[in-house]
Amino acid sequence: MDSSGFELHLENKLPAPPERVFEALTDPEQLKRWWGPNGFTTPQIDLDLRVGGAYRFTMQPPEGDRFHLRGEFREVEPPKRLAYTFEWEEPAPGDVETLAVLTLRDLGGGTEVVLDQGEFTTEERLELHRGGWTEAFERLREAL
Repeated sequence: MDSSGFELHLENKLPAPPERVFEALTDPEQLKRWWGPNGFTTPQIDLDLRVGGAYRFTMQPPEGDRFHLRGEFREVEPPKRLAYTFEWEEPAPGDVETLAVLTLRDLGGGTEVVLDQGEFTTEERLELHRGGWTEAFERLREAL
């Protein structure tokens, strides 16, 4: 397969300390409040928060059938870094497993979260994830 270099990079400033943000990124009850694009809910979250541990999210769009996201934690360093594989159980054409890396930096009263995810096979898949993460980070900002 041709490597086209489609990688996502987002930076977000959130109004909470890194410990609180890390908890919101890893606690199933908090994740249910903000995960996913606008209008989506996440009725079921199972996660084993340790290196090598698995996770699975059940996502419900405003209209249509539930679908699932799963992966494995590669790095768990509270409150600084979280890395995991990201794979749709019901992939669309062009979907492949990617690696999502979240790096948290203390801003003194707030936290900068840097997301790097890739590599995507097409610009369309990259933009779909960019839109989803952008809306999810807005929901997280409101939840904090």
